[in-house]
Amino acid sequence: MQRETLRRIMRGLIYTFCRPTYIGLENIPPEGGVILATNHMSRMDTLLLFINSTRTDVTALVADKYQKYPLFAWILNTGGIIWLDRESADFGAIRAAVDALNKGLALGIAPEGTRSTTAELLEGKPGTALVALRANVPIVPVGIAGSEDIFRKIFTLRFPKVTIRFGKPFRLEPLSRDRRSEQMQEYTDEIMCRIAALLPEKYHGFYRGHPRLQELLAEEAQTQPA
Repeated sequence: MQRETLRRIMRGLIYTFCRPTYIGLENIPPEGGVILATNHMSRMDTLLLFINSTRTDVTALVADKYQKYPLFAWILNTGGIIWLDRESADFGAIRAAVDALNKGLALGIAPEGTRSTTAELLEGKPGTALVALRANVPIVPVGIAGSEDIFRKIFTLRFPKVTIRFGKPFRLEPLSRDRRSEQMQEYTDEIMCRIAALLPEKYHGFYRGHPRLQELLAEEAQTQPA
């Protein structure tokens, strides 16, 4: 099966059983390498990115533990994702991610490194910042709200409403030789707080009350009409 055929099928299925709303799609660069950095609460999150109407070339880093689910693994393989061993420093996956970005693809990454089972943000890991710096590409933060209830509501014949909100793209400055570790933490917090700013407060989790998140929320409030 061709990738685009799969994309059309998945889009039809998702819109049949869910009510996804995409906000801020204009913030995704129409071409060129870009990281879509998202929170992660459901196995459906990658597919929700995959079917967006702006970029049809989305790939993603996905934990290799999902290879044990044959149907899910087949869908992801057909979609051209990059498998990631999260139990070790998977430099091969990082190189593959950088190569995909250098080829001009859009790459979905969950900076938390794993799926949250509490429907709240977990502490971010530095991998997303590392890939962004190596590939020298912009990051678009993505906040997905409602995906934690998708399967429970589908099986009770309720149509789950999911909001996928894309923030404005931003770039990370090159690391300073004498502040690398400190800067990587700052960059990870920046990415995660930008994701949190796109989500309702109940999802903020580890970043609830973070000073940088408060700054971003205040900035957003100033742009809203009185």
